[in-house]
Amino acid sequence: MCRHFAYLGRELPLTELIHPPQGLYEQSWAPRQQRYGTVNADGFGLGWYPPPPPPGTTATTWSDAAPPDHRPNAAAPPPARYRRAVPIWADQNLPDLARTVRSRCVLGAVRDATPGTSQDESAAAPYRCGPWLFSHNGAVPSWQRLPDELRLPLSAEELLWMEARCDSALLWLLIHRRLLTGEPAAEVLAELVPRIAALRPGVRLNILLTDGARLTAVRHGDTLWCRSDADGVVLASEPDASAGWREVPDHTLVTVAHDEPVRFRPLAPAAVPPAQAAATERTATP
Repeated sequence: MCRHFAYLGRELPLTELIHPPQGLYEQSWAPRQQRYGTVNADGFGLGWYPPPPPPGTTATTWSDAAPPDHRPNAAAPPPARYRRAVPIWADQNLPDLARTVRSRCVLGAVRDATPGTSQDESAAAPYRCGPWLFSHNGAVPSWQRLPDELRLPLSAEELLWMEARCDSALLWLLIHRRLLTGEPAAEVLAELVPRIAALRPGVRLNILLTDGARLTAVRHGDTLWCRSDADGVVLASEPDASAGWREVPDHTLVTVAHDEPVRFRPLAPAAVPPAQAAATERTATP
């Protein structure tokens, strides 16, 4: 299990988002609402969006090694990332980074690794490709068989592109391949999450996704909270000590955009054909 947050609003230093009392930094060793696992010491990550380049200058090139047809149009600087495989409190470089870097959109996470998954920083959220940053808080049982059961087989090239061996990296690949077709993020999550939940009862799929201009999130199976103030909007696994938080209902899609109200939308359940459901139940790992 993990803890994560996403912010969209006016430009703030990272430290204001990471280090408030009972915020992400403290949640790494003292989460108050984490029901699975007790400490998030298996790495952390931060992703943020730098300001656009001045007129007349060349935008930073995209650095992701994406599969063919997965490379975005480099019209703006890509989001930056800082990820480590150490606990967030053990990184002596983070305080200087967090107080000097500012952004209008930030995604951060601390990790409690699932046994059998990658243990290095490649498995720490946020995942990134093109303009997108992604984080998953939860667990998908028997995740290795999921693409076939969803009737979404992956090519060898796509499998080699996966950053890490874990359920979060697989989810990101399944989501991102649809974003590349131009499908809106909200519709991708609203369709895919119920399908996975129908195949994997008890799955936990709390998701944060952003392209720097909009946040899209799902609460399914774990906690998610929302706070809006004069600075902007924060979505987080659990609230910090600030006032004004409200809990997002379970099985809910959340969308946030600049100068628009936060929108909540219940997820519609997905039906699984009986034969497919029976086959999944027979092959599922206890």
